[in-house]
Amino acid sequence: MATSPTGALSEIGVSIWLDDLSRERISSGGLQRLIAERNVVGVTTNPTIFAGALAKGEAYDEQVRALAAADTTVTAAVFEITTDDVAAACKIFRPVYDSTGGVDGRVSIEVEPGLAHNTEATVAQARELWAKVNEPNAMIKIPATIEGLAAITEVIGSGISVNVTLIFSLDRHRAVIDAYLAGLEKAQASGHDLSTIHSVASFFVSRVDTEIDKRLDAIGSSEAIALKSTAGIANARLAYELYQDAFASPRAAALLQTGGQKQRPLWASTGVKDPSLPDTLYVTALAVAETVNTMPEKTLEATFDHAVITGDAVTGAYENARATLAALEGLGISYDEVTSLLEQEGVEKFIVSWNELLDTVSAAIEAAK
Repeated sequence: MATSPTGALSEIGVSIWLDDLSRERISSGGLQRLIAERNVVGVTTNPTIFAGALAKGEAYDEQVRALAAADTTVTAAVFEITTDDVAAACKIFRPVYDSTGGVDGRVSIEVEPGLAHNTEATVAQARELWAKVNEPNAMIKIPATIEGLAAITEVIGSGISVNVTLIFSLDRHRAVIDAYLAGLEKAQASGHDLSTIHSVASFFVSRVDTEIDKRLDAIGSSEAIALKSTAGIANARLAYELYQDAFASPRAAALLQTGGQKQRPLWASTGVKDPSLPDTLYVTALAVAETVNTMPEKTLEATFDHAVITGDAVTGAYENARATLAALEGLGISYDEVTSLLEQEGVEKFIVSWNELLDTVSAAIEAAK
């Protein structure tokens, strides 16, 4: 019997990954405690997370002084600091990686967001990050832009595990799965062991609600208000249906039979933005086997404390999900317009965070000289 809601999630096949990483969390034993006490089996990072970690405390001071003394450039310093944290976290999660056959125990690090529309540069940096971290349980995060799709195929084809991020639409999710399968075919042709290559497709949830709810409020009708905070979950549930169908295809089956792994859906952006909603909404409503839910610590603790996990909340809900998206279109809210805008904004927000990270490290280096 599960002794906690996070344990219940794990039992039905949801992998809980923490959406946060810092050197203090690593060195204090905090990360190890979350593995032991909160059923956490992986970590995701992004520029915002690293900028926040570097802005607080003294955990990075010694390394920053060494980098300053070596006259390291700011970009190179960020590369050293972030890959060191990811490599250290990989070591902590290595027992999870080993016990799950590589499915979990994963630590993700993202290519520079400014490269999101440059296929060749994304591929080059993905390989550089993979080589630098040099741990088998690392995952390289690549955004699901049009240019990112070709990069995903090339990087997977090189035998590197990939976390595809910033997926908002079903069409793009379908293209991401296709890029992954093409990468596995490329890897197979090059003689790679497919069983060692893993991937997740990070489908964003709460940001969809935030954008669509603004439009529903502007419409203001009773029908519109009744649809608030339903789009993100409906969209994600249909992404899971797409995943099931795609990996039941003859093309996928042929790869799975030779050691290939399914590209699991990962629910990202699962912190609730609207305070009127249950704080575990995007956990309980998307609980289903063969998924990852990457949670900020606040959501993780709320889930552990009071989430009610009742089993599979997804596979019986596809028709209702389709009806929800159809109703939104009927009100004049364009799904394609919203998801395209969210992708553009997602890249832009990560670029802003990346620049903040560079500024934070630059100031720290200057102060250490």
